[in-house]
Amino acid sequence: MSAQPVPEPEFLERFQAGSTGVLHWHDLDALWARLRERADGHWYIYAVGDAVPQAPVSAEDFRRFLEEVDRLLRQDHDEDYCGIVYVDDREAPEFVKIFDPNHLGASCGSSGLRILPGWVLSRVPPVDLQAAMPPTGSRRRWWQRLFSR
Repeated sequence: MSAQPVPEPEFLERFQAGSTGVLHWHDLDALWARLRERADGHWYIYAVGDAVPQAPVSAEDFRRFLEEVDRLLRQDHDEDYCGIVYVDDREAPEFVKIFDPNHLGASCGSSGLRILPGWVLSRVPPVDLQAAMPPTGSRRRWWQRLFSR
């Protein structure tokens, strides 16, 4: 029996570390500008739920993703505020979580259920978040308590 690969701890540590929400659209513009400045071929773009990327994307592909995801967020998140992008450091970003406007649930975790982001931009190799962080069993436990008389 072969051993399962151990997830890269740095990615998970960064994922679980505190991050700052980008509340206003003009703050998102500033973040995109910082990221474009740092487009150097060392960024991974991970679409959570798809195959985990094995290599960083080119600077050109990174910039193109920023343009396209900005368009998608502004179109699908029809609010006066952003609030669905989180970054580790606004001045020197290295890890960005972007939540899908069509699959938000309670991205802040207030419901007790963890909603994974739609995309993660990272300077370190990503791991399969769905495998590394399976959903909680809170709903199953609720159901079991409800009918376990």
